[in-house]
Amino acid sequence: MTFAPYQSVKAILGPTNTGKTYFAIERMLAHPTGMIGLPLRLLAREVYTRVVERVGEQAVALVTGEERIVPARPRYWVCTVEAMPMDIHVDCVAIDEIQTAIDFDRGHVFTDRLLNARGSQETLLLGAATMAPVIRKLLPNADIVDRPRFSQLTYAGSRKISRQPARSAIVAFSARQVYAIAELIRRERGGAAVVMGALSPRTRNAQVELYQNGDVDFLVATDAIGMGLNLDIHHVAFADDTKFDGHQSRPLTAAELGQIAGRAGRHARNGTFGVTGGTEGFDEEMVVALETHDFEPVKVLQWRNNRLDYSSIPALLDSLEKPPESRSLTRVPVATDQRALEFVARNEAGKLARGLDGARLLWECCQIPDYQGISPANHGEIVTRIYSDLKRIGTVSEDWIAEQVRFCDNASGDIDTLSNRIKQIRTWTFVANRKNWLADPSHWREKTRDIEDRLSDALHERLTQRFVDRRTSVLLRHLKDKRMASPEINERGEVRLEGHLIGTLEGFRFTLSRNDGDVDTKGLRAAADHVVAPEIHNRADRLAGAPNEEFVLATDGRLRWKGDIVAELIEGDALYRPRILMLADETLTGVDLERVQDRLALWLRHHINTVLESVMALEAPADLDGAARGIAFQLYEHLGLLPRAQVADEVKALDQDVRGKMRKLGIKFGAYHIFLPLALKPAPRELALILFALKNGGIRQPGVTDIPHIVLSGRTSFLVDPEVDSRLYEIAGFKVAGKRAVRVDILERLADIIRPLIALDPSRHQGEVPVGAAEGNGFRVTVEMTSLLGCSGEDFASILTSLGYRVKRTPKVVVPVAAEASAEAPALDEVLAENPAVPEVVAEAPVEAVVAEVEPAPLALEGEIPATTIIEAEPAVVADAAPAEPEFDEIWFPGGKRPDAKRGEHRRRPEGENRQRPQAKRRPEGEVQDLSKAQHLNPKAKFEPRGRNDNRKFDKPRDERPKFDKPRTEKREAKFDPDSPFAKLAALRNKSAE
Repeated sequence: MTFAPYQSVKAILGPTNTGKTYFAIERMLAHPTGMIGLPLRLLAREVYTRVVERVGEQAVALVTGEERIVPARPRYWVCTVEAMPMDIHVDCVAIDEIQTAIDFDRGHVFTDRLLNARGSQETLLLGAATMAPVIRKLLPNADIVDRPRFSQLTYAGSRKISRQPARSAIVAFSARQVYAIAELIRRERGGAAVVMGALSPRTRNAQVELYQNGDVDFLVATDAIGMGLNLDIHHVAFADDTKFDGHQSRPLTAAELGQIAGRAGRHARNGTFGVTGGTEGFDEEMVVALETHDFEPVKVLQWRNNRLDYSSIPALLDSLEKPPESRSLTRVPVATDQRALEFVARNEAGKLARGLDGARLLWECCQIPDYQGISPANHGEIVTRIYSDLKRIGTVSEDWIAEQVRFCDNASGDIDTLSNRIKQIRTWTFVANRKNWLADPSHWREKTRDIEDRLSDALHERLTQRFVDRRTSVLLRHLKDKRMASPEINERGEVRLEGHLIGTLEGFRFTLSRNDGDVDTKGLRAAADHVVAPEIHNRADRLAGAPNEEFVLATDGRLRWKGDIVAELIEGDALYRPRILMLADETLTGVDLERVQDRLALWLRHHINTVLESVMALEAPADLDGAARGIAFQLYEHLGLLPRAQVADEVKALDQDVRGKMRKLGIKFGAYHIFLPLALKPAPRELALILFALKNGGIRQPGVTDIPHIVLSGRTSFLVDPEVDSRLYEIAGFKVAGKRAVRVDILERLADIIRPLIALDPSRHQGEVPVGAAEGNGFRVTVEMTSLLGCSGEDFASILTSLGYRVKRTPKVVVPVAAEASAEAPALDEVLAENPAVPEVVAEAPVEAVVAEVEPAPLALEGEIPATTIIEAEPAVVADAAPAEPEFDEIWFPGGKRPDAKRGEHRRRPEGENRQRPQAKRRPEGEVQDLSKAQHLNPKAKFEPRGRNDNRKFDKPRDERPKFDKPRTEKREAKFDPDSPFAKLAALRNKSAE
């Protein structure tokens, strides 16, 4: 590198945002060759990329401590200041951020380049205006050019961290502070990028890109942003105003604060600065200095002798201690490389440094940066091992460096672990980029570079996971950039924006996906609503024109459109006119809301009129008048199902013509109910349940959503739930009978089966007696009945009891089984065939006629037997037979009938009375008898007997009491008619016993 006369040196000085670096790049590219020295590897990479875009990759070289890209014949060199090759001749040389010459650690290197690096045609020194006085002293012939700031910088005072404006950089001076602030901003504002000097350049680049592309609106950084980073920052907030500079904790100077605060505002956009996080506000003098960029000038630069004596280690150390000749320069404190040299000089490796080459190689090894920040002794041991290998075997041991590199090759762990590994691998990346230090330098450059990149990417990912809510950042960016892609909504309603789950959209309601630590849900919600607003509008358009088939009213009273809940029914002014409550966010407003409500209301009216068409026709039937019209309207009010007893008198007064008109309207007159068969289908009953529940207890009461499922299952009866309102069962088309609910139409079919059995007189019937027929207006329970209702035993008995039937139980005669076959066996079979056993049905409800209990009956007419008096027959006494459980024959009777009265017996009529019964008016075909008005369905109150041991007194003497009232003192032997089947059975049994 040539040394030009001083008049070829230009010092371009000024505050930040003056375009100094841009000017230097343009001037360098204006020359055939050039070199620029930059303070940061990160900035060097940025400038290298920009120059490559202008002149091509083969014309540009990149040289840093950890990276070396040198094509065959480069024209331009982009370097860090420490890595600038001083032996290359170029036309233009530029040194950026020359004010770094005051730094204790690196300042002497910048001072050396300021004094010694020159281009053959032009030299540019770029830095702060505070450097003007010292440059005039050291370079009196240099041309100093002041460049004004493009924008204004003003003080904004103090503001909480969570209240900082968007596009702010919050500055702290320790990793602990940076992480704490970034965590707070993530919770409050969605996330922040993190920039620290300890991060690898690749990680810093990725974090800066996160901020620059708008993924986050906040940057939390150390003073690393004060040098060389061109960021779109509108406001800089200082969370601290003191820093540890490696030697002591001290307040920042006004010039240092100005260098950082000046990053706010780019080009013509003005910027602001302030304080936050408990930092005291700046005094007026400081504010004026920062706003006007008027700082104390630099008086002294750090310096170290660059003319070193390599004859021996002591001579080298002496040359490093040489003092400067100018009073504007001061000897730098002992640096890391000098401490490493002193460490090696004290051990055995120092003896290897013989001659100029040995000392020069040792000094090169000592200049390995201490990226890890370890103790001087540990760093000295690394230098000692590398130097020893180079002197003894000519290269660094492959096994040793492989072990060091392998230890770093692990991308797992937290932020601190990854940061430490990056620091370690940077050391081996630096070693791999030294000339002739490794046997295969290309392999190790690629290896170490790959590991550093992967660790940097992993660290960037950990930082992003911890300090950035990607979902929130994407939402905020979508608000600012209208060109972003629309959100994606899948079939499950999940809303994703650039792959991030934002929330779930069901119908017109958006549910924000919650993340751990979300605090500013109001702001997130507003951003998310803005994202989904277009989709809400589109859905409103589609619903307003949707066909009826796309709407469904569910059992819970909610309206669904294409499977999504959009509204629910609430109580209205009338039974058949419920109101619609929209289930939508505030995003659905104005015209869209009105159109959706009108469409749903129109569909609901159509749905009710269609499903309950037969019921709606009864509101005001034109063909009916008087009582018939009243009955029809009551059916309308009761949703198509009305207990017959409620209108028994009105029905009784109807003539057959009127009944015919009512049947044409679909009305059926059943034994227990008057109803519309078409309205008993599952769909009408489900809708009827919803409409009834809205007016009686609400749609959320027990049973409203469960009963329709039972209706759809086809069950004819089931146990009732005591917590469910019994009226709901009635509305659903079931009658609560005992413990069970029985479907209304099934109940009518049961009445149709029982009616002919009650009317049948087996003694006068010709041909085969129907199954279930019994004497005395009674019937036995048959399989057909139990199968029809889907229950038997106590459940079935409870149903019959609730319908007004009463049971008479008489013991069955137990027929003994012969031990051996006899000649009379066929006779036994014949007897059994003539007397089939009836399956036992145990009544669940209290039965009035109980075995061995006698009810005193009211005075009866002469010749009549009380209907509830039952005489218990004694079973036959069988010798040596084990007692068995008694079996009973159960016969059910209508409650008002007399089971012991003989059919055909009538009271004697007076002479002259017409014995022929008047002809009754014939019932029209298809109409059943009104059993609700029958005498047996309305039994009179019966006398309740007292207990057996209640010392009751009798009016008659003991001898005049009925025989069955006398207490039994001894067992009587059963006597049978010799011609009866029971006598034959007893004879067979006695014979077998003998």
